[in-house]
Amino acid sequence: MNNLESRDGERAEEAEQSSMAASAMDGVAAAALRSVLHRVQQAAERSGRGPHQIRVVAVSKTKSVSLIREVYDSGHRCFGENYVQEIIEKAPQLPEDIEWHFIGNLQSNKVKPLLTGVPNLAVVETVDDEKIADRLDRMVATIGRKPLKVMVQVNTSGEESKSGVDPAACVELVKHVALGCPNLEFGGLMTIGMLDYTSTPENFKTLANCRSEVCKSLGITEEQCELSMGMSGDFELAIEMGSTNVRIGSTIFGAREYPKKQPK
Repeated sequence: MNNLESRDGERAEEAEQSSMAASAMDGVAAAALRSVLHRVQQAAERSGRGPHQIRVVAVSKTKSVSLIREVYDSGHRCFGENYVQEIIEKAPQLPEDIEWHFIGNLQSNKVKPLLTGVPNLAVVETVDDEKIADRLDRMVATIGRKPLKVMVQVNTSGEESKSGVDPAACVELVKHVALGCPNLEFGGLMTIGMLDYTSTPENFKTLANCRSEVCKSLGITEEQCELSMGMSGDFELAIEMGSTNVRIGSTIFGAREYPKKQPK
């Protein structure tokens, strides 16, 4: 065997090993999802609810389209992304029946590319002021898509590094969305929690209290105001404290894979 054939053989072997490793990781993600759904079911039962009352958003930030597809093929349909550029690149490569949730900070200049690039966007969970609500409302009308479901993000931890409206101003922002934005559908409240992305019972209690005030102000039932709270480190506690929507990334997909910075 000459050197060229040897190198080709090595490349083929490396490609096969890489493919096998990717396949194994895909299998791990599907198994991890099943484990998460089982834990969700147990937490829901502890809170006196059924698992069908809890939505699991599989947060695929930094993950490949092929890995998302494997989780999709296992039966899951609800996925979340944090960055506009990432979701508008991934969504067209994946089935149209995916229910996409945008769960990152949204700037006004990113609203148009988000809405036009992801026709099957189901929810924006991070409306934190009237300006972004108005921008979403106008753009939904401009492009002629069906009303967009949104959640109001509340800063329950009081950290300056976190986006979200102050709990004391939550009701006013919700009223603006529900009564002043005809092309938006108010869906509920969302919080991220503490700086390390875990929450304390106080964070969850704060969001639940905000829901009580919102429901009283708008004259709606609690079932009409979802609570999006709980992530990989605290979703069971969140469900036990009333969450209807948990956002789970690393527990399903593994640690996030940020590109290494190139040397200058």
